[in-house]
Amino acid sequence: MMPIVPVYTGRFAPSPSGPLHFGSLIAATSSYLQAKSQQGKWLLRIEDIDSPRTVAGAASSIMQTLEQFGLFWDGPVIYQSQRLARYQDIFQQLKQQDLIYGCDCSRKQISEQGGIYLGHCANRQLAANQDKQSRLAWRLRSTVNTNFYDLVFGQQQISQKLANEDYIIKRRDGLFSYQLVVVVDDWDQGITEVIRGADLIDMTPRQQALFKLLGAASPNYGHIPVAVTAPGIKLSKQNHATDIRHWSSSDALAKVLQFLGHPVPLELKAAPVTDLLNWAIPQWQLAKVSRQYEILQTEFN
Repeated sequence: MMPIVPVYTGRFAPSPSGPLHFGSLIAATSSYLQAKSQQGKWLLRIEDIDSPRTVAGAASSIMQTLEQFGLFWDGPVIYQSQRLARYQDIFQQLKQQDLIYGCDCSRKQISEQGGIYLGHCANRQLAANQDKQSRLAWRLRSTVNTNFYDLVFGQQQISQKLANEDYIIKRRDGLFSYQLVVVVDDWDQGITEVIRGADLIDMTPRQQALFKLLGAASPNYGHIPVAVTAPGIKLSKQNHATDIRHWSSSDALAKVLQFLGHPVPLELKAAPVTDLLNWAIPQWQLAKVSRQYEILQTEFN
C-alpha cells in the first residue's frame, strides 16, 4: 500500500497591529505562490495572541487588502485569541513533563548577562511558591539543535548560546508567547511548509525542537529576504511603513514579484492582479529568490 502524502499546506500569519505594508505583501505573495505552484492549500491565520499590540479593525483591513491583491485564502480564518484553551492544554502537558519552569529574572538582569538568558531559575523551584507564581514567566528547557536546512538559504547554523537558551513560552502577564502558539497552530492546521521573512530564520530551530517535544512532524521552512529602508531597519508596522491599500494594486504586485526574483514581462506590468498571479504561479521557483537577508525597498520604488 502506497504511503499517504499530505496535501501541501502553507499559511500567511500576520499580526493585526496595523495595515499591510510592502514587506507584508512580499511575505503573503511568496507563501501564496509557493502553495499554489504545488496545487496546495493556502491558509490565513490572524496572530492576535499579543493583545496589547492588537489594533482594532486591523484584521479586517488585512483581509480586505489581501483580497485587493488577489490573494484569496482557503478555508476559515483562524484567530489565536480564540484558541487560548488549546494553548493552556499544551502548557499543562509540558508542565507535567517537567519541560518548563518558572522564572522571575527581569529583562535588566538578562541584559546585564549579555542579553542571553543563562538558566538562572532552572533549578530554583519557584513555582512551588504560590504567592509568586502569578509573577513568573515560564521557560522551556532547551533541546535545540544549532543546524537546520532552509529552502531558500540552504544549510544554516545558529549560535550555541542561542540554541542553549531556555526561552519563554508564557509571559509574566499571562500571555502565551509567539514561540509556543505558532508551533501549536502550525501543528493543528497541518502546515507542511512555512514560507516567511528572514527576520525569523533564527527562531526556526526552536520551533523544530518544540514540534519534536510534542511528538509532531515539523514543517519545512523557507525564508524570504526582508525589505528594509536602511541596513538593519526592516519595513514594519512599528516603524510606520506605508499602508499599501491606496497603491496601484498591479504596480505594487509587479514590484513584489520583481523583489522575489520574478520580474513581470513588460506587457503584463499594468495587467490586473489576477493576470499577474496567473502568470506567476507556473513561473514560481524558490531558487529564483535572492539569498540576501535584506534588500533595500528603494530598489523597487
